[in-house]
Amino acid sequence: MSLSHSDTSVGGASPLKSVFTTPGLLWVLLACAAAGYVFYDGLVDLWENWQTPEYSHGPLIPIISGYLLLRQLKHVPEQPGAVPDRWPGFVVLMIALLIGLFAKATHIDRIVSGAVIIWVGGMLLTSFGWSRGKHLWPPVVHLAFMIPLPLFLYWKVSLVLQGVSSELGVEVIRMMGIPVFLDGNIIDLGEFQLHVAEACSGLRYLFPIMSFTYIFAVLYQGSIWHKAVLLLAAIPIAVLMNSVRIGIIGIVVNSFGIEHAEGFMHYFEGWVVFLICIIAMIGLARLMQFVSGDRRSFAEVLDLDLDGLGSQVARIRHVVPSVPMMGSVTIFAASAALWSVFMITTPSQIERDPFLLFPTQVGDWNGLRNPDLEPNIARSLEADDYLTMNFRGEGTAPPVDFFVAWYRDQQSGGIHSPEICLPAGGWEMSEIKEVDIPLEIVVDGVPRVINVPVNRAIIQKGLARQLVYYWFDQGGKRITSDYAAKIWLLWSSFQYGRTDGALLRLVTRVGDGAEAEAIADERLQSLMASVFPVLPQFLTTDLEPNIKK
Repeated sequence: MSLSHSDTSVGGASPLKSVFTTPGLLWVLLACAAAGYVFYDGLVDLWENWQTPEYSHGPLIPIISGYLLLRQLKHVPEQPGAVPDRWPGFVVLMIALLIGLFAKATHIDRIVSGAVIIWVGGMLLTSFGWSRGKHLWPPVVHLAFMIPLPLFLYWKVSLVLQGVSSELGVEVIRMMGIPVFLDGNIIDLGEFQLHVAEACSGLRYLFPIMSFTYIFAVLYQGSIWHKAVLLLAAIPIAVLMNSVRIGIIGIVVNSFGIEHAEGFMHYFEGWVVFLICIIAMIGLARLMQFVSGDRRSFAEVLDLDLDGLGSQVARIRHVVPSVPMMGSVTIFAASAALWSVFMITTPSQIERDPFLLFPTQVGDWNGLRNPDLEPNIARSLEADDYLTMNFRGEGTAPPVDFFVAWYRDQQSGGIHSPEICLPAGGWEMSEIKEVDIPLEIVVDGVPRVINVPVNRAIIQKGLARQLVYYWFDQGGKRITSDYAAKIWLLWSSFQYGRTDGALLRLVTRVGDGAEAEAIADERLQSLMASVFPVLPQFLTTDLEPNIKK
């Protein structure tokens, strides 16, 4: 494909007449259709994430990237004759295809979304050739701002920003002479306590501000170091403004009561914070101009020229076919067809006991089955079988909630990480880390030691705190990372023909302080040691790979 009205024939040797314009556009549509089928899961994941406050700016990103592309095309004249060096674009398209197929096989939709961006870059290189297309990278890179962070990275960044915002917000309150105490993410004003939740971390401002700053830097007609400063300044400006917001909320609560903060909080945390951040970025740009002696007006410095964009859009009429484009479309379509035939298979029959038969007493623990999940939650879970029980040990210690979700086939979905489910229920992860738990268990009357890697998390809703252990079981292999679980699923499918797996989660209440957490750890590990000998018959797993000889 080319956007030149005087391009070559399919082989690239002689000029094409205008009669071949329609076939060229047809190949463009076929390319989009084939790529849309391959990348469908990633596109759906994008759309679902764009419905959340943190990524609500997502639908604007492709539109703005299109604007940036049209601006650059004004400086890329239509090339008469043959368009050389298109094959590098074909190679990039094949890389996007391989990444997309791998991500589909492992059901990691965020990687599928990344493959979409690589595909867009490959299309531009195939259209304009390497020598001209390589200069069109700014709009392609901007598309990265539409992709949500991986969840494990999102929560780590969120936790860091929560801590920073809490510290700075408290300093703002103290500047007003108000006594305040910070305990973790709890701002204690005496009569009132404010919980700096995940929604207050500042990510919902940081992501759109970074996107805006990137556009600002591209359009800014200044030195490279000016552009670099603007890009790097986005993070501290967003975090600082979010901290000021938290501080002002604390001042309002202290002065007028918690009921007056709700309306103010919702109003102030939206467009006001965003607009102030934008003004701060513009002010920083003007300051750098002043320091460097640049006396141009802001209109001259920021290139917002919209003239001629319509004529760039009209260049799509001049699309003509090319071997690299038709070859890539053919390979994409063939890959999609083969995927439908060979990768969507009937899961193997697995012999296991249903959770309905899970014992209500294990060791010194007595269990009580919880009510079935609500229909909407069960549909979201999409598990083939699940267990939810409340276990109590001896004495008056808090109970342990034990939950297992088992999936017979994860080719079209699979395990939902608690990093998604718990925040959806209003719980915030105040800390999470991977730990190895050595369990002393008895198997067939013989004492054994089994090593179990788990994710250990402290979750919080208001002032209530709970300790959570969770991990994934993939055919006997215990994994803490949901990404690693997906990769192991792919290997297990190819090597053993098994696509089953399970999520296991234990939750108990925990008090404040290290001693209270240590007691809660002992409680969860005691129940784990009791249930592990009976788990294999319900999960079709084997304890042996994890047993220390």
